Amino acid sequence: MKLLTLIPPAAAMLLAPLLFGVINRTKAWLAGRQGRPLLQSYFDLWKLLHKGAVYSATTSWIFRAAPMTALAALLTASLLMPFGHVAAPLEFPADFLLFIGLLGLARFATVLAALDTGSSFEGMGASREVFFSALAEPVLLLALATLVRQAQAGGPGSLAAVFQRLTTRVHWLHDGPILALVVSALLVVLLAENARVPVDDPQTHLELTMIHEVMVLDHSGPDLAFIVYGTALKLWLLAALVVGMVLPPVRAIWLNMLLATVGMGVTAVAVGVVESVMARLRLALVPQLLVGAGALAAAAFLLGLA
Repeated sequence: MKLLTLIPPAAAMLLAPLLFGVINRTKAWLAGRQGRPLLQSYFDLWKLLHKGAVYSATTSWIFRAAPMTALAALLTASLLMPFGHVAAPLEFPADFLLFIGLLGLARFATVLAALDTGSSFEGMGASREVFFSALAEPVLLLALATLVRQAQAGGPGSLAAVFQRLTTRVHWLHDGPILALVVSALLVVLLAENARVPVDDPQTHLELTMIHEVMVLDHSGPDLAFIVYGTALKLWLLAALVVGMVLPPVRAIWLNMLLATVGMGVTAVAVGVVESVMARLRLALVPQLLVGAGALAAAAFLLGLA
């Protein structure tokens, strides 16, 4: 059974870049285009890893250490996230707090690197990133706290225990409205934390609208590969939260893994559909979206207390 616990982080590390391919192919199909190959993200990462890195004379060791620090934090977070109802290698009570902290550490390292360049342009993106994350992180914390409370009233539980108890039929029949509100809030957090439409557009190069992309303009070569790969891991981890809540457990482990993988693909397709049918919101409207997600999470928490 201990070997089985290696499946969740292995799946995250191997399949995370595939989510970008699914999103891009979905957007291309809806637009009537052929689109890029499904595995293009893997080719891009391989190409970046074999390029050289260029560093500005104004940057310090912080700029060089930030991509590795962010990637290490996200890889550690993958050790806490179960997948397909298979427990993660690291599991302990209230491990969701460490999970949120690791996501925050990855963002903090990226923001420091952007500020270390001395560019006012990247500083603008860092400011926007910190402002929106200050609204998104409480939503994630409140949503996970609601899940823990609904799954285990006797005390804080691990993420694996939470998903195992919440996905049974009894819990969905009894706590359906609460879980639906949490899923809705987590979907908004997923889009915001991964700089997707309608919060941000990862493919834009318009100066006045860039958030995440503007912070990594000075990175190149392996450093940029670490950042892109870390972004894929972050998307995988937050999508795994949603999929872990929705999919019911079955006895066969291989079937659990298959259903979870399909669920991740469906989530990526949903992100692609959202980016195809919606425009990016004005920056002034993004806080309202995140506050609305916080209201959903707060309503779910209060319903759980009733």
